[in-house]
Amino acid sequence: MARRENRPSAAGPNVRRRLRVRGIVQGVGFRPTVYRLAVERGLGGWVLNDAEGVLIELEGPEAGVEAFLEALERDPPPLARITAIESESLAPLGETEFRIAPSAAGRRIALVSPDMATCDDCRRELLDPRDRRYRYPFINCTNCGPRYSIMLDIPYDRPATTMGRFTMCADCQAEYDDPADRRFHAQPNACPVCGPRLALHGADGRPVACADAVAAVREALLAGRIVAVKGLTGFHLAADARSDAAVRELRRRKGRDEKPFAMMAASAEAVARRARVGEAERALLESRERPIVLLPKRPDHDLSPHVAPRSPYFGFILPYAPVHYLLFEKNFPPMVMTSGNLAEEPICGDNTEAVRRLEGIADLFLLHDRPIQTVCDDSVTMVQRGPGSARVPARSRRAGTEATPGAPGRMLRRGRGYAPRPIALAVEAPEPILAVGPELKNAVCLVRASEAFVSQHIGDLKHPLAADYFEKTVEKMERLLEIRPKVLAHDLHPAYYSTRYARRRAEEEGLRLVGVQHHHAHIASVMAEHGLEGEMIGLAMDGTGYGTDGTVWGGEVLRASAADFERLGHLACVSLPGGDAAVEHPVRTAWSFLLEAYGPEEAERRLVGRLAETRSKDRRIWADMVAKGVSAPRACGLGRLFDAASVLAGVSAENTYEGQAAIELEAAAGDADDDVPPYAFAIAETPGGEGGWIIETVPLIRGVVADVEAGRDAALVSVRFHATVAAMLRAAARRAREETKLERIALSGGCFANARLVRLLAAALEVDGFEVYLHRDVPPGDGGVALGQAYVAAARRCTPNGKRRAP
Repeated sequence: MARRENRPSAAGPNVRRRLRVRGIVQGVGFRPTVYRLAVERGLGGWVLNDAEGVLIELEGPEAGVEAFLEALERDPPPLARITAIESESLAPLGETEFRIAPSAAGRRIALVSPDMATCDDCRRELLDPRDRRYRYPFINCTNCGPRYSIMLDIPYDRPATTMGRFTMCADCQAEYDDPADRRFHAQPNACPVCGPRLALHGADGRPVACADAVAAVREALLAGRIVAVKGLTGFHLAADARSDAAVRELRRRKGRDEKPFAMMAASAEAVARRARVGEAERALLESRERPIVLLPKRPDHDLSPHVAPRSPYFGFILPYAPVHYLLFEKNFPPMVMTSGNLAEEPICGDNTEAVRRLEGIADLFLLHDRPIQTVCDDSVTMVQRGPGSARVPARSRRAGTEATPGAPGRMLRRGRGYAPRPIALAVEAPEPILAVGPELKNAVCLVRASEAFVSQHIGDLKHPLAADYFEKTVEKMERLLEIRPKVLAHDLHPAYYSTRYARRRAEEEGLRLVGVQHHHAHIASVMAEHGLEGEMIGLAMDGTGYGTDGTVWGGEVLRASAADFERLGHLACVSLPGGDAAVEHPVRTAWSFLLEAYGPEEAERRLVGRLAETRSKDRRIWADMVAKGVSAPRACGLGRLFDAASVLAGVSAENTYEGQAAIELEAAAGDADDDVPPYAFAIAETPGGEGGWIIETVPLIRGVVADVEAGRDAALVSVRFHATVAAMLRAAARRAREETKLERIALSGGCFANARLVRLLAAALEVDGFEVYLHRDVPPGDGGVALGQAYVAAARRCTPNGKRRAP
């Protein structure tokens, strides 16, 4: 933590010090902690919230003031993140009593706390029949509960939250006013007498009379019904995860054919009976952020195969809101707890909206009357094992930030529990920046000085509801953080909604635009997380991204700094018959790869795997599109190579959700040994010697086809394919090092959500002496692109020491 201090010059028995504390210090019990520490040391003065954070004035013996500072730095409140303490000496006033003063307004630069899981103290009270909040589903204190989701404005005081409509009863007010109480100035403080309440409603939205709404929901779930549950930051759709009928019906109603569902279980022990849970996984599951954790399946589990068909993982989350603890008490069985929405829409947060949008999906609605101002999906993480997994981002070693507690976790979706916690940058932007992110898996990022605030997951901006949610998220973050951007960073793709938004807003408000190439943003996001400067090698591997030449990139080997990049090499291009249709139906992509490998006539004699199920009429149409270059853009994404291999191995023919074919190909490998010979591949110069070099994939495709024709199973093909991809990327990294003399390498892009690939490649690169950097706090896929865009824009606007670049 930065501690800037102006030491007193005057001697005397007492000193007075003004302390400016910055970071996540509002809504986390900071003022009560300051009060307690000051009173314990016999100090006078006051503490207040203002728009910059917390302001403290202390008076007393200098030894007592120093002891106070040491204690505050050593033992802040559990949810606080101190980024700086600035100290200024004042003339003593003779003040001997310490008090909490009213909040002050002003220019807002305070940080916003994420929503956090119910703490152990509140959980004990929730289940204690002697406590006045026994079974009260909105119990909270200064150490837990809603924050970001209920905030209307800052400073974080009750009138500026959605709890402002609830007037505290005398008992709650007494707790709120008592500095010795755990609920001292807990803004969401409430009880059954004065606070929000649960209510059960039917499928038509009308109230259902019942003595105990939670008990009624438990009974309904065990009977196979689907219930919409309003929680801390949005709605879940719940169904019995053991019931084939319930899970199939939820899929039918939700329009989600095969994408895995997340589940909630009562405890880590309950999860461990269905999935493999190590010490690191348990630490993630039980962390105060309470993310969904992807865990390898146990073969002897009791869950429906329709929960996560053909995926190697179950996604489990533990209860984190009081209502969840009530639903899952007494070892209630695991339930699907998936986002309360239709496919690709934002989750519901408002009662009326939920009843309307989830009509025909939910049989019952468990509602409450505490408004959710900002909806947030659950975060999704997994444990990264092997080389590279223990590398902690440099910024997480600085004060005010925290790595995932006790586990080398990788973020796959950033949402509740993490957003909008800031990430410290290695450069200081001279002007505020808004990075608007990509089209799919969108998130946005605001930068103020050297702090980057990455939003919660927003979603697919092709959907009108997601586009509206995008604009509302931008507006709220700018307002809460009081950041008015002067620079807008955006993707180069001209048709993306986010790009069009940036251009429209820049024209209306006179803002500057910074276009950032998609894969450069991927690598820059790794650099931003780790506080890296200078140049490094970047492997940016995903499905598609708009290139600087107007073509579709996706398998990129880059020489990159935060401000600029050079394309050293890339995967060989292949035509995508039908464009986006080839992404949704990877049999088209597999056929195009076969045409590249064998030509039209030979390809017809090599129909293996799921290609054998296609019609000759369709293949002729696709071949004609490829030959004529009509509606068949050339692309070089590694994601498309995974699609083709999955089809040829007989694993998958469709992408009903993003990455399905690749996920199922990874699953096909199971626990098979990695020690297999890779298929052949080659690295060749581009025609004419311009544009770097190409990683040729035709030999790999021929190897896959030969194995399938020889009767080798999908598991072996998958293992060999993964080994080959790791080997060819390793070779590409070596070649890049020969050309650049760089030893640091970043891995980013959606393909690095594949645990097998990351494990193989990171191990090989570290054997080769590379310093390997992976994502941790933002996803490797498009959910991390906005951070990279922001970092590029900041680097282009300033020098590493924070000075503005000359125009």
